[in-house]
Amino acid sequence: MVERISIGRRVFIISNYTLLISLSILCLVPLIHIFAVSLSSKSAAAGGFVSLWPVEVTLDSYRYVLNKSEFVASMYVTLQRIAAGVSVNMLMTVLIGYPLSKELQFFRLRTFYAWFFVFTVLIGGGLVPAYMIVRYTGIMDTIWALVLPGAVPVFSVVLLLNFFRNLPKELEEAAFMDGAGHWSVLWKIYIPLSAPAIATLTLFSTVGHWNSWFDGIIYMNSPSNYPLQSYLRTVVIERDMEFLSTTDPAMLQSVSDRTSKAAQIFVGALPILMLYPFLQRFFMKGIVVGSVKE
Repeated sequence: MVERISIGRRVFIISNYTLLISLSILCLVPLIHIFAVSLSSKSAAAGGFVSLWPVEVTLDSYRYVLNKSEFVASMYVTLQRIAAGVSVNMLMTVLIGYPLSKELQFFRLRTFYAWFFVFTVLIGGGLVPAYMIVRYTGIMDTIWALVLPGAVPVFSVVLLLNFFRNLPKELEEAAFMDGAGHWSVLWKIYIPLSAPAIATLTLFSTVGHWNSWFDGIIYMNSPSNYPLQSYLRTVVIERDMEFLSTTDPAMLQSVSDRTSKAAQIFVGALPILMLYPFLQRFFMKGIVVGSVKE
C-alpha cells in the first residue's frame, strides 16, 4: 500500500529543499567566482568583466603559483602539520575517550577526569599564557608549535567517548572472558567498530589544521615557516610583493595581482574539497551516533 503524502508534508519538503539548495548556492558562488577570476586574463579581471564564468581563459596564473617557492613551501609546512597534528589529535582522542567511556564501577575517577577536560573548554588561559608556554618550551618557529597546543581536541573526545558507550558491551565482555586486555579490546573491537566516528573526527581535525592561520602568525618568527593559510593571509590582506617585483615581462603581461591571488586561494581550498567526498558517507552516521548518549 502506497502511503499518501499530505499537502502540508509536501510544502514542508519543498521548502526544505529550496532552503538547502539556496544555501548551497550561496556557499558555492564565491568559490566559483574566485575560480573564474583565476582562469581569466589580466585585462578581464582588472576591468571587472568576470562574474561566474572565466573571460579569455588562461592558465598563466596557475603556472605562476605552482612555480612560486613561497607558496610551495607553505603548502609543504601545512602537509607536515596535518600529518603530525591529525595523528596526535586522533591518538590522544582515542586514548582519552576509551577510559572515559567506562562506567563508574570500572573507573571511579571517570567523572573527575571528564570535568577536568570539559573545564579546559569552558575557561581558557588566554593568548598570552599560551604564547609564553610555546616560547619557553623551546618549540617556537617549529612544526610542533602548530601541533602540541591543540593536541587534545576535547570536543572530539566527548563525541568519541559517547560513540564508545553505544557499542555493544557483550563484545567487550566476551573478549575479556577469552583473555583479552584493554589494549586488545580497544584496537581490535572499539576502533574497527568506530570507523564512522573516527573518520568524521579525522575530517574535523584535518579541516581545523588546514584552515588555521592565526597560530602560524604568532608562533612562527620566519615567514618561510608559515603554513598555507598564514601565508595566504599575508598575500590576500597585503600586496603580493614578490609578484610586484618579478622581472618576467611575459608574466607581468598575462598575470595580475588579483588573478594570482585568486589562483592561490583556489589551490589552497582544493585539497579539502577533494577530501570531503571520500569521508561523506561516514560523516552523518559518525556525528549522529556519537552525539547520542544512552
